[in-house]
Amino acid sequence: MVDKRGYRSRKRMRRQRRTLLFVLAVVFIFFGMELVVQWGAGMGSWLEEMKKPVVKELDISGINSPYAILIQARNGKTVGDINGEQRIYPASLTKMMTCLTAIEEIGNLNKEITLTQEMFAGLYEQNATQAGFQPGETVRAVDLLYGVMLPSGAECCIALADTIAGSEEGFVELMNKKADKLGMKDTHFMNSTGLHDLEHYSTAGDMAVLLKAALKNDTFREIIESPWHSTPPTNIHPDGITYYSTMFKNLSDPAVTGGKIMGGKTGYTGEAGHCLASFAEIEGVEYILVTAGASNESGSTPHIADAVTVYNRVGEAAQ
Repeated sequence: MVDKRGYRSRKRMRRQRRTLLFVLAVVFIFFGMELVVQWGAGMGSWLEEMKKPVVKELDISGINSPYAILIQARNGKTVGDINGEQRIYPASLTKMMTCLTAIEEIGNLNKEITLTQEMFAGLYEQNATQAGFQPGETVRAVDLLYGVMLPSGAECCIALADTIAGSEEGFVELMNKKADKLGMKDTHFMNSTGLHDLEHYSTAGDMAVLLKAALKNDTFREIIESPWHSTPPTNIHPDGITYYSTMFKNLSDPAVTGGKIMGGKTGYTGEAGHCLASFAEIEGVEYILVTAGASNESGSTPHIADAVTVYNRVGEAAQ
């Protein structure tokens, strides 16, 4: 006798297997095609990158700054180096970390923050640069971020630090943790402003690592590329405040050979000298340059002159 039930069961199982195999084949084809498309796009992007005239090595000697490093922004490879791993006082280059940490921690960029009298304590006495906000003024977090980076406002740093971490000390802990995470091997922050402290130090190389990472953040990039920023009206400034980038206002022309300087953050204290962390796009390739320690003997803006000199050399080498 034929086992009809067993026969029907085996037949049903064969149909299920065929259905499963068909579904798996469709899935494989769909995702396989997707991978091929992605691979093709990636390969096309890679080929386009390969076509760009990337400068891999450059002599950057003969500039005003005794500490300098030039890297490729995409992969961090060093192109030129002058004492790039020696310790420096970073002055207001510190504020790049203040800004990046605040962006990542604040959450809502439109959060309103009221500056208190305590946030200004000691800033006037230390001759700290300020953006122009006043005690009792209520402003948006994003306006404070621009105030940190463009006019180098110390009161903006303290306001963000206190709001985010409850104190500047607590915020500095977040900054140092971020530095460790980024692999900034010889950096230690003592404050959010860059005001001089013997235990507040970094290297040109570490500052380049920081800027490379920060430029991946869209908000940070938008801020550092801005020549100026105007706030909306506040309870103290009915017309708002307009402030300007300390780099762009001293850079008469951002154009350099084969490209232009896109943005940067200046710094200065008597102990640190003139410092600048900047980036430029030249022949379609981004480079980051950090210089530090330039003296006033070389002029009022020796750090900016160095950037123009080095980026022009990059453009000439790329042609």
